[in-house]
Amino acid sequence: MEMTVTLFDSIINTSQDCVFWKDKDRRFLGVNQAFLDYYGFESADILIGKNDEDMGWHSDPEPFKQDELKVLSGMSTYKVQGKCIIRGEERDIIASKRPLYEGNEIVGLVGSFVDITDVLRRRNGYDNSQVVYTIEKLRKYSFFDRIIDEISLDEILDPLTGILSRAYAIKFIQSLIDENRPFTFSMLDLDNFKFFNDNFGHGAGDKVLTTVSKELAEYTEGFALAGRFGGDELLLIDLHNTEMADKRSFFERLYSDSNVFRIKVDFDNGSAYVTATAGAASYPADAGSFDDIFSLTDKMLYLGKSSGRNCYTIYDRAEHKDVEITKLANHGVYTAMSRLKNDMEKTEGPLEKLRAVMPYISEFLQVEDLYHIGGDGRMRAVIDKNFEEAAEDISFLTDDDVFSDLTLDHIEKKSPLFYTALKNNGLESVMTVRVRKKEKIFGYLICAVKRSYRIWQENECAVLYYLAGLLAE
Repeated sequence: MEMTVTLFDSIINTSQDCVFWKDKDRRFLGVNQAFLDYYGFESADILIGKNDEDMGWHSDPEPFKQDELKVLSGMSTYKVQGKCIIRGEERDIIASKRPLYEGNEIVGLVGSFVDITDVLRRRNGYDNSQVVYTIEKLRKYSFFDRIIDEISLDEILDPLTGILSRAYAIKFIQSLIDENRPFTFSMLDLDNFKFFNDNFGHGAGDKVLTTVSKELAEYTEGFALAGRFGGDELLLIDLHNTEMADKRSFFERLYSDSNVFRIKVDFDNGSAYVTATAGAASYPADAGSFDDIFSLTDKMLYLGKSSGRNCYTIYDRAEHKDVEITKLANHGVYTAMSRLKNDMEKTEGPLEKLRAVMPYISEFLQVEDLYHIGGDGRMRAVIDKNFEEAAEDISFLTDDDVFSDLTLDHIEKKSPLFYTALKNNGLESVMTVRVRKKEKIFGYLICAVKRSYRIWQENECAVLYYLAGLLAE
């Protein structure tokens, strides 16, 4: 078989190792899909032309730099152990690298690495690793029944969470496609995962992962298998809920009364509320191949993240066939601020300015309307001209310029009128920003949605705060 570019790409992008290649100045030229998944990147554009120091991946970058300089001088390295920072957590990896030649000249290097953090922690006995799926549980599925006597359980399971490893979850999916057996594939991303280790110390993230993985596997026992895709991303292969009505019912239960998502996890030094974002699509109803089912599911997950996280998005052809990830990804804070400033400069008067930016605000913040409170204490909507409620006690809510709440509990205690205005209109999650210039407060801008536990991201708060500043000017 001739080694074509297409065949090379297929081999590289189905590898479970993270593969990368660089030029002679150690700048990235390209990476494979496993590499992108590991770091949580949508594309390689973010790192092309940069080196490791530019990306800030190592607490001590010098050993990695010296290692690559040796490779560029003609040496090859094999399974060198090191550490890298991924989503705020220092992880253990082993990497191999060799020079790239063009004729007799070294023009760059190619390398690969795998994450061994969980293996080391399990071996040293200081992690929270667990075993969720036993041989008996896996035998219920024909694919695992065929291989379970020839392969150790340790190889099949993720060493930390005890659910399926990425490699064997993918093999299971491929076997279902080969058998033409319908299933729903879901990818599940734990929201703001970096927060746990940053605020509760090393090991907190492990406890979140093991807790959620165990609860998810137990809740779906008998009709689905859970796996760890990598980092803070889990997956679910559901053989039962493949019709739209069944999928909606399943996810509604999963997010409400299952104790899988939206749960409190206790640590030695406190506790945290844990949520997740999910995307789902079905084979063969939505996609007829392995690549297509992954692509659709990933697109739905990204759509959920851009909609405020802590939610699920199920692929619906009529609704989602034209969704473009590149359009969703073009939501950088700088882009948003520049767009807002340009749109507002075209009009006069605060209400007219808000109406001018509403199309972009609706898209960026994924909200149907925007609300404002002026000096008279009345809460009004920008789009819905019939919306008007009393909310003059919003000033008692907080002393901070920016306030957000997953629920209305704090608002009910501090600002009952504002709470009533929200509750009467079915609004359950809120972000507010003062419109202020120096010490003078002109009013408030309010983002609110009709679902509880929406997680307001820092970039969303920053954009609303910037909009309030433009209004104050």
